[in-house]
Amino acid sequence: MARLIRTARRTFLPSSLSPQTLIQRLQLPSLQIDKPICNSLFQIRNYISDMRKSAFEGNILRILRNEIQYEYDYAPPKQPSTEFDSFAVEDQPGEQWIRLRGKYGEKEEIKIEVTMFDGSIPIPKSSEDGKGEDMQFHISMIVDISKGEGCNVLEFVCSAWPDCLEIQKVFMLRHDGMQPKPYVGPDFKDLDDELQNVLEEFLEARGVNDELAAFLHQYMMNKDKTEYIRWMGKLQSFVEK
Repeated sequence: MARLIRTARRTFLPSSLSPQTLIQRLQLPSLQIDKPICNSLFQIRNYISDMRKSAFEGNILRILRNEIQYEYDYAPPKQPSTEFDSFAVEDQPGEQWIRLRGKYGEKEEIKIEVTMFDGSIPIPKSSEDGKGEDMQFHISMIVDISKGEGCNVLEFVCSAWPDCLEIQKVFMLRHDGMQPKPYVGPDFKDLDDELQNVLEEFLEARGVNDELAAFLHQYMMNKDKTEYIRWMGKLQSFVEK
């Protein structure tokens, strides 16, 4: 019996083969993929990816072009004014504020910094049925009045509505700007009525009045449209690169 087993071993497991060699012979051969086929698959994937990207960017460009054209066709922006009354208007493209400069008398210099629309409140519609609401936009203003170099600055913080100008705060600033937290006084509405009246007249005499507020709203409506079109144009240029 033992002789038969040894004979079988010699028949099926040759003694000249090591265990590692036997394992390798029993393993199935691994699949081999030709390199040309791999390259073709990668090329197809890249092509599909490029096609999707091209279609996506093309859709963005189409929407941007249509929107820009609509803005120009519906209500194109006007050439902005460079002055109002006695003030020169300084407007830098792409910024969210403008600056007005003027003078009063021989000594006083007036600088007004104005934001674009920074808030709104609902108001009843002016239609016959009076149903629904409209929005009234708000503009913030800072009016600085100085009397020459080395003098402190009288500053007014104001709200510009479409039909009126409201003073919110009045306080003094050091001319060197080294006062980090100046005392700004009470709210304007809490001041004595007579003091409120004379301060309002003080600004009105210098051209800071309801007419200026109305001008600023018209100006900012135009600037808002101009900046929107400019923003879309920059986005379009980026996608096209």
